[in-house]
Amino acid sequence: MAEQPRRKNRTHAVRKRTPVGVIGLGIMGSAIASNLLKAGFPVIGTDIIAERRAPLLEAGGVACEGTGEIGRRCRHIVVSLPSEAALCSVCDELREGCSEGAIVIETSTLPLLAKQKARNRLAARGVILLDCTLSGTGRQAKERDLAVYASGDSQAIKEVRPILAGFARVCYDLGEFGNGMKMKLIANLLVAIHNVAAAEAILLGARLGLDLATVVKVAADGAGGSRMLQMRGPVMANRTWNQPMMKNSVWQKDLALISQALQAAGSAAPLFSATLPIYAAAMNSGHAEHDTAAVYEVLESMARKAHSCAGKEQ
Repeated sequence: MAEQPRRKNRTHAVRKRTPVGVIGLGIMGSAIASNLLKAGFPVIGTDIIAERRAPLLEAGGVACEGTGEIGRRCRHIVVSLPSEAALCSVCDELREGCSEGAIVIETSTLPLLAKQKARNRLAARGVILLDCTLSGTGRQAKERDLAVYASGDSQAIKEVRPILAGFARVCYDLGEFGNGMKMKLIANLLVAIHNVAAAEAILLGARLGLDLATVVKVAADGAGGSRMLQMRGPVMANRTWNQPMMKNSVWQKDLALISQALQAAGSAAPLFSATLPIYAAAMNSGHAEHDTAAVYEVLESMARKAHSCAGKEQ
């Protein structure tokens, strides 16, 4: 019993007094920063694109121009970045700014080798890098409905759990560094398949003359339901993929990482492989900056062509 007050006080100190840094204020990073502010954390954030800093200021956070300043002011830092090059650059700046014992929560979907190199570079400075990939869309991030796949130093994960709880629904400690990234690839393989499967089902409903809102609601509530049908089904039915939760252009990176992992593991994936031409078609038909729900229009176009060809043969 005597230990409980001390644990509560430590958690309170992290949540209420220690500023959390957020580097990268894109779709995911901005949602993370917003939810941390709502949870009572002081947030100091930055992004290489200046206009992305304004929403953080409006929400009550502190914006700065450089990564180094965040390293100097924050013991706990969340990183959400688009590329290996960005991670390398950020780590170089954090090496100069962070004090020993700082913890960097790396949430990006990037090659494991790049994360391992970043971990080693920061470790030389006494800074701990955690591989904490996220499962969820941009909309889920805004609603604090993310799952964190954490891996790396177990004590560091324990220390930052209150921070993770500030922007995520659940956190899984998966052990050895890199297991988080591996689990993210598994999750995204399923996302790739279920997204296209949702589009197929909704398109069938359209061609059978059913109301699409009803199709999404009823199918999602049955044995064939999935989170992708729940999340992206309404986007497909309403054709609002021009408001992206995950851009097709960004998704290509994830698809490539999954393909590389499958090849390295020698694992068969016929369903995932079947989705690749559909996502490529979305990229080549004007949907690069649209949400991946735009695969619905790709299948719709395929159906029209197949129907047209069948009519000519008759």
